[in-house]
Amino acid sequence: MLELDMENTSLHVAASSGNTEIAKEILKARSDFAWKRNVYGCTPLHLACGKGQLEITRELMKLDSDLCLIPDAEGRIPLHYAAIKGRINIIDEILSASLDSAEATTYNGETILHLAVKNNQYDVVRYLTESINTSKLLNMQDNDGNTILHLATAAKLTAMVAYILKIGIDVNSLNRKGYTALDVVETDASNSGALAIAPALLEAGAKRCDQISPGSAHIQQVAVSTSRMLSENVQRKSMSQSGRTSERRSPSHRHHRQNRHRAKKLDLQNEGLRNARKTVTIVAVLVATVTFTAGINPPGGFSQETGKAVRGDRAAFKVFLVCNIVALFLSVGVVNVLVSIIPFTRKTMMKLLTATHKVMWLSTLFMTAAYIAAIWTIMPDEKGTRWVTVELVVFGGGCTIFVFFGLGFMLTRHWYNKYKWRKVRQKKIKDDSPHSSVSRVEELKMKINQETSSNSDVDSSDHGYHLY
Repeated sequence: MLELDMENTSLHVAASSGNTEIAKEILKARSDFAWKRNVYGCTPLHLACGKGQLEITRELMKLDSDLCLIPDAEGRIPLHYAAIKGRINIIDEILSASLDSAEATTYNGETILHLAVKNNQYDVVRYLTESINTSKLLNMQDNDGNTILHLATAAKLTAMVAYILKIGIDVNSLNRKGYTALDVVETDASNSGALAIAPALLEAGAKRCDQISPGSAHIQQVAVSTSRMLSENVQRKSMSQSGRTSERRSPSHRHHRQNRHRAKKLDLQNEGLRNARKTVTIVAVLVATVTFTAGINPPGGFSQETGKAVRGDRAAFKVFLVCNIVALFLSVGVVNVLVSIIPFTRKTMMKLLTATHKVMWLSTLFMTAAYIAAIWTIMPDEKGTRWVTVELVVFGGGCTIFVFFGLGFMLTRHWYNKYKWRKVRQKKIKDDSPHSSVSRVEELKMKINQETSSNSDVDSSDHGYHLY
């Protein structure tokens, strides 16, 4: 029922055809299918976004919002599929959960605006520029150096060009061939679309490449672009001999490298969380085993006549008994929770581990106290042995307190850095927000702020460890 063929899973088929109920049932049975890719690198979310299946998109995003950042074989994320097909409702849903996805580029350096323009999705371009801050995207170039204005003029999209000129794009940007948008449109001036576009470009201040002064920033731009292209050609030749490939000089490739680095950090953190869950479970079982054994074999043993604990009347024994019982049942509770709840999202896993981990702190603390009390119970009340009891309390209790104090300090520092990260993130979003779309951006900010903790946790993975 679930595995259909080598290309798609049943969830791919359900997502593509819009069978919401079937998709929900599949997710209940095999939630891991949400991350499965077909031969084209597409996840079920890619197909749902491309087909405009809003309900299925929501179900998949509820499972894990990071699904919207997974690229296909060409580097296109689900948001790109929605832009290509003009699915504005899908775009709105994805941006509400992950505003950062708007800055993702394909392996060819294309932004969401590039893809929308190439596919003549005028409404998508207008929605994006009016809903979010696209100032960083407007003048971005793909790997051929083309901006969205180059693409719109090449395709003779009159309405698209007119709108792009209104939103403040650089009309004299040069692509890798050294052409401006005006050069591109004049290569086929006989076209009726070109006859309408050329005057609009001239009115906006567009120039031909030969009209741009040699010392201008645009000439320097194309010189740098050409230099990069030549450098990349040399690199490709050398890499072919060594069996390597390198595309590090392109800005879009740097962006992809950052995306890959972040995705790698996400994978490392997810793997670390899964291992931490296993570790906490094992430790909880060990603590439960030790405390259970100590409970049925108390310090001092049993009386052969009454079957009662020999040292049961001592205060130290009572302390041992209480601490041992608390440690036992806290550990058993942690085991029951971890084997009963299997989270599939990073945020849920973080919450589960945070709660169970703090309970295990208490459990090990009580187990340590039970051990100290047990030794205290069986120590004879003689002057020559009292120093042993004092040493036990000082070293045993001191080491335990020192460890927990150190961990508490590190955890507090991590939380404080996390708090500062949130404040900086909020300020950055606020500063970047365009005045024309305050209400929409505020709504997106509220959505993003609910998930900022996981992002800052991922960023902290550069330390080589993570606190929770």
